[in-house]
Amino acid sequence: MKPANVLYAALAIAILAAVLSGCQRREAGSAEQAGRKIDEATQQANAELKQAGAELKQTGAELKDAAHEAGRELKEAAAITRDKINDATEVAGQKLEKAGEKMQESAREAKEEAKKK
Repeated sequence: MKPANVLYAALAIAILAAVLSGCQRREAGSAEQAGRKIDEATQQANAELKQAGAELKQTGAELKDAAHEAGRELKEAAAITRDKINDATEVAGQKLEKAGEKMQESAREAKEEAKKK
């Protein structure tokens, strides 16, 4: 074999050895391990935030429903109160009217009594 061919063959073997050694699985260095831990923590935090967001959305819906129900109950209570006030006003008006009629009757009787004298 010619010396140039031997040199090329040795160079090819050296390149092949270098490529193959670069493909070997290396153990993760401390920076790579830290990066993986950061990735895992980020994924965990993201999952927890999504869960918290879902819970917050559910709580918001429940509060909205409770507020709607409270508003409905307040309207109903206001209507009942209004009706009771109207009834009480009607009764008071009737009593005042009767009192006025009695006063007028008393005034007529007093006037007639005064005429007799």
